[in-house]
Amino acid sequence: MAQAQPGDIVRVHYTGRFDDNSVFDTSEGREPLEFTIGEGQVIEGFDQAVIGLEPGQAVTVRIEPEDAYGIRREQLIFVIDRVELPPDLDPQLNQRFQMRNDAGQELVVTVTDVSENNITFDGNHPLAGQALTFDIRLVEII
Repeated sequence: MAQAQPGDIVRVHYTGRFDDNSVFDTSEGREPLEFTIGEGQVIEGFDQAVIGLEPGQAVTVRIEPEDAYGIRREQLIFVIDRVELPPDLDPQLNQRFQMRNDAGQELVVTVTDVSENNITFDGNHPLAGQALTFDIRLVEII
């Protein structure tokens, strides 16, 4: 039977859990996740976990932050004075925005603190800095 290799298009079912065993995402009850191994469509550790699996096989893998969504970077947390924002913008806690940084790159940020004068934004991925455990089952190699 064929084993999944880099460049293969695969379909998998997965469940992602934090260290406390709470589930943060799953494909169960939905269509399997389809991606090309090694193309950067999923986090690196997830890609690596699928390599070598045969359809029907399953694996449980713990992925450290460096191979998941990266470590938290304090330089991606910044405060903006409300007067610098458009007057019709009323950011709420946990709201997400797309912004451009000084280099012109798009960055998705989350509002992490709201005060009368300032808004704190965090450009880290919400799962940055966390080790993640995935139960992965290879459904098929396309």
